[in-house]
Amino acid sequence: MRERFRFYANRIADGVGSPGAFAAGLLLVLIWAVTGPLFHYSDTWQLVINTLTSVVTFLMVFLIQNTQNRDAAAMQLKLNELIRSISTARNTMLDLENCTEEEIAALREEFATIRSRLAEKKISSH
Repeated sequence: MRERFRFYANRIADGVGSPGAFAAGLLLVLIWAVTGPLFHYSDTWQLVINTLTSVVTFLMVFLIQNTQNRDAAAMQLKLNELIRSISTARNTMLDLENCTEEEIAALREEFATIRSRLAEKKISSH
């Protein structure tokens, strides 16, 4: 089931993110707007577009979250591989996404200190 969902999620995300899908959505909204006077801008006429957009938005949230989670995981693995392959890199950076907030804050502080030192060196060399 999971593999089937991944397959269809990718296909749908690719399709929905295309210029053709945007054009179809724009056309649908234009048709809806043009039919307003025909239906006297009734509550039902408004309900149709509101319901349609709500349902599509609801489903797209799950689809987008799924593709973003997969993309983020792939990016983390690629970065981990780069860190692992560079001999001077600190392997403590591997799986950084699983660190506590305190550990991440400590690393941020460390890099801020490094940046300050580099900036001081740059200023003093001029």
